[in-house]
Amino acid sequence: MKKKINQIFKITVFLILGGLLLFLAFRKVEMSKIIDELKTAQYSWLILSISFSIFAFISRARRWILMIRPLGYNPGLKNTYNALLAGYLINFGLPRVGEFSRCVALGKKEKIPVDKLFGTVIAERAFDLLSLFIILFVMILLKSEIIGGFLKNDVFFPIKNKIISIFGFSTLFIITVIVVISFLVFITFYYRKKLIKINIIKKIAEFMNGVFNGLKSFLKMKDKPEFIFHTLFIWINYALMSWVIVFMIPSTSHLAFADGIFILILGSLGMAAPVQGGIGAYHWIVSRGMYTVYNISLEDGLVYATIAHESQLILIAILGTVSIYSLFRKTGNTKTGQLTDQPDG
Repeated sequence: MKKKINQIFKITVFLILGGLLLFLAFRKVEMSKIIDELKTAQYSWLILSISFSIFAFISRARRWILMIRPLGYNPGLKNTYNALLAGYLINFGLPRVGEFSRCVALGKKEKIPVDKLFGTVIAERAFDLLSLFIILFVMILLKSEIIGGFLKNDVFFPIKNKIISIFGFSTLFIITVIVVISFLVFITFYYRKKLIKINIIKKIAEFMNGVFNGLKSFLKMKDKPEFIFHTLFIWINYALMSWVIVFMIPSTSHLAFADGIFILILGSLGMAAPVQGGIGAYHWIVSRGMYTVYNISLEDGLVYATIAHESQLILIAILGTVSIYSLFRKTGNTKTGQLTDQPDG
């Protein structure tokens, strides 16, 4: 009972947070302009964007299989894909629950222990995080005048100035950071057995353990070239998915592919927020990033964010529903009259 209450409380908090971010994103903008832009957008480009998304989903399912194989199991692509999309759909309603749900679905269908599957999902998230950092680093090198300036002037400098205003001067801040880090290292080592019992510390430890197991799984993997190919293919499709939408709106149609990658990075940060499907967080960070970096109006940035986000939400709602049906459908056995699982074919 207590667990259910906590879950309901978390969902409520996430919904309120998402609603607040959505309010902040659309606050002080001309809604009439946004509506007019949405009406006149060239939605034919959306078909191409959706196609890239589907390619990425299939490739991600195949990559998940490659991560599972070193554990001694070889699930089918159809069941893996369906479990993946079912998890994505559940994530829109219950943040972070989808990862566990897809493991349960695939484990039940393919007779694989759920705990082993969950380890691969944690490792997958770690690989994705690493990939995102690599992409961000490459983008800073290639477009340092834009992205470097954005990070420096709109991210790092404001944080630095805020800290200096609190501590008085930067030298004191550096000394404080060193002391705090040293203290945390000492506390972590000395009280490690007690700290591991704290829920958030336990989750961090599980994540790091998953990263370690993921690296071991990768080292044991016989299909490393295919794994690397699918990782690249997934992110290329994500970038193309984000980029082609700019051609739907006249004010963003001048943006190049590299700009699409930068928008993808912003969107990924928004989707990582602990709210249902990144609602509000995605709209806020993408529109503000496009305004700051490319001088695109907040209204046009919100038109882009709305089309990009809601099209993916609808796509996953449709594909996820079909996947759940495919995973759990039953069919009558004409010989025995009993219900049996529909074969995957």
